[in-house]
Amino acid sequence: MSDPKKTTFSPASASGAPSETDASTLGYEAALAELETIIARIERGDGALDESLRQYRRGATLVKRCRDVLDQARAEVERIAVSDLAERAESASKQPDA
Repeated sequence: MSDPKKTTFSPASASGAPSETDASTLGYEAALAELETIIARIERGDGALDESLRQYRRGATLVKRCRDVLDQARAEVERIAVSDLAERAESASKQPDA
């Protein structure tokens, strides 16, 4: 039995068969695009139940990846904002009062 954390695929190739890709290496846009493809397949009812379940699991992995990327971006923006505020406060405290 394979490790569920390592069972991944990317959008279908020209032949329609999925190719293997580790979700943790995908950027936000790539993960979202693959997720949209999976949602469309499931909504159309393409494939057997087992395949739909496999795609659903992959979709859940991609949702987590997208959330992780967004969380990292949010943390970076907050870090930059705090740093900027600290620099402004420091700069304002060094200026003599008029």
